[in-house]
Amino acid sequence: MVDDIGCSFTHWHLRREPDGIAWLAFDKAGSSTNTLSADVMAEFARVLDALDAAPPLGLVMTSAKPAGFIAGADIEEFTRLDSPAAARALVARGWQLFERLAKVRYPTLALIRGHCLGGGLELALACRYRIVVDEPATRLALPEVMLGIVPGWGGMKRLPQRIGPALALDLMLTGKPVDARKAKRIGLADDCVPPRVMERAARMRLLSGAAPRTLPWMARVLNGPFRVVVAARARKQVASRARREHYPAPYAIIDIWARFGGDALAVPAHDPAALEVIFASPTTQNLVRVYQLQERLKSFGKGGDFVPRHVHVVGAGVMGGDIAAVCALRGLTVTLQDQTVERIAPAIARAAKLFERKLKGDRRELRFALDRLIADPQGHGVARADVVIEAIFENLEAKRALFADIERRARPDAVLASNTSSLRLEDIATVLADPARLVGIHFFNPVAMMPLVEVVQGEASAEAALQRAAAFVRQLDKLPLPVRSAPGFLVNAVLGPYMLEALRCVEEGIAPETVDAALVDFGMPMGPVELVDTVGLDIALAAGKALTQGAAVPPRLQALVDAGKLGRKSGEGYYRWMDGKPQKGKATALAGLAERVLAPLLEATRRCVAAGVVADADLADAGVIFGTGFAPWTGGPMHFQQSSGKVRMGESPILSDCMQIANNKDG
Repeated sequence: MVDDIGCSFTHWHLRREPDGIAWLAFDKAGSSTNTLSADVMAEFARVLDALDAAPPLGLVMTSAKPAGFIAGADIEEFTRLDSPAAARALVARGWQLFERLAKVRYPTLALIRGHCLGGGLELALACRYRIVVDEPATRLALPEVMLGIVPGWGGMKRLPQRIGPALALDLMLTGKPVDARKAKRIGLADDCVPPRVMERAARMRLLSGAAPRTLPWMARVLNGPFRVVVAARARKQVASRARREHYPAPYAIIDIWARFGGDALAVPAHDPAALEVIFASPTTQNLVRVYQLQERLKSFGKGGDFVPRHVHVVGAGVMGGDIAAVCALRGLTVTLQDQTVERIAPAIARAAKLFERKLKGDRRELRFALDRLIADPQGHGVARADVVIEAIFENLEAKRALFADIERRARPDAVLASNTSSLRLEDIATVLADPARLVGIHFFNPVAMMPLVEVVQGEASAEAALQRAAAFVRQLDKLPLPVRSAPGFLVNAVLGPYMLEALRCVEEGIAPETVDAALVDFGMPMGPVELVDTVGLDIALAAGKALTQGAAVPPRLQALVDAGKLGRKSGEGYYRWMDGKPQKGKATALAGLAERVLAPLLEATRRCVAAGVVADADLADAGVIFGTGFAPWTGGPMHFQQSSGKVRMGESPILSDCMQIANNKDG
């Protein structure tokens, strides 16, 4: 493309208006997403050259992609870095270019619609102004820490200057995004506007001559003389979750901000916060691997034209009700069936609480979400649904009877799915005239939090049905993992032996606190004994019998179940529970304990790969990481075994903060 001042650009489109404002649209060639690759950055330097030669009255930077503003740096280029020098050169390229943008003579504004991540937010921070478009897809974040790296293109310098150091460190150390309204509220954006007025608002702000927002006095002090105090507090908080030797990036972010003004290039090569140390860390390599595994899971379900609008869920228990709620939250119409309206009501009440939390008090969107969730005790929605999900109790004959009825009433092209966690699809499908229609869509509890969903292939499941099931899972913004029908599929098959071994340790007199501490120290988001209590001892007992090849039941587990002490839901199990939290005593460190408890999980993962439950070791790693919270710093259980040959001790990374596993009797 040749713009109006005679320069040819491939990825950037420059347009000048008669009033003197220039509009620069980013549209990376050959890609559906804008990423800041080397050629894109080199061309952006040429754009700045052209603007320096003929300065505009002001510059508005936008995206020409419907997918969002800028997704960040090009991860593929990052994975090809072959030396510390190459890593330093990559950081220097972005730092110097964005410093140049920040110093141009004319006012600049980033008009942000959709995702604005990593290097994209660092570019926006280098502009004088930022306007965000008030849409659900607008998200701003510096998620580099989740890849084991740091925001090296100016984010560590400019974000604390913009919103204050405490909030900036929190965002950088967690990688969590903020939506458009929060971005305006915390001062990250100068304004938050609806799409219909975004260009007019950008023009008005650009020409306003308004000075950039000034931090309150206390934030300026914390960003200056008291920086050391803020840094010490941040290090203490990080230390409670992650050890530096396994997760150097969050510590490096704090150090680079506190000691080097946010300039990663100023850190000496021998320093623990140096780019050379960060990029060479095995954790960085493994977290990049986890990112790539996640992208592979996201690819399942793509390429088809199946976009379901109506989901019918049978079973309004905890699992079924929560599946229905998540579907409604994502914009689908949901009919929820159970024997009576009274049995459905608790599920709708739980859904209302979820909507309130997720929609942050937006009464209009809350009402719309509740309107999409329809009680349907007679099951009339079956005939209209694109996807029908069974989530009743684990009884083979009950499921067979239900699916025989569903098949007669459902549309011929509807996906028929079971959320079973322990029954074979082949056994359920015997009653169907067309067993190829039946697939498994196995969610994990809590449904709203857990990112993974197993898409289960039975012996007769049609490929088209599996593809549609995966597309449905992606529509819910979850990660579909293709698995073959087998006891426990993947996730439960590896969790069962793991939890059983932990309970055997308790039988031998090791305190539950000691067992849990050893595994949390390794990097699991929750200890296995606490996990059993959270799942429910009755559920763990039933699942253990089904998934551990007839292994003996730990006597204490059986005794607790017989006494009605079922864990969190009854107030007592292996722990006493108060206000939803286990009351724990002091843990004792025992050498080799984590290795012992993890060994059955690692062996079960190997068995699942060998048996073809998942297609390959990489998918096994992805499933166990995103389905159990297995420490991402390891790269996954298969990769961990292959790369180290032994268990190394670590801590739960930021990636796993919100992963909590709890399966229940609804499947």
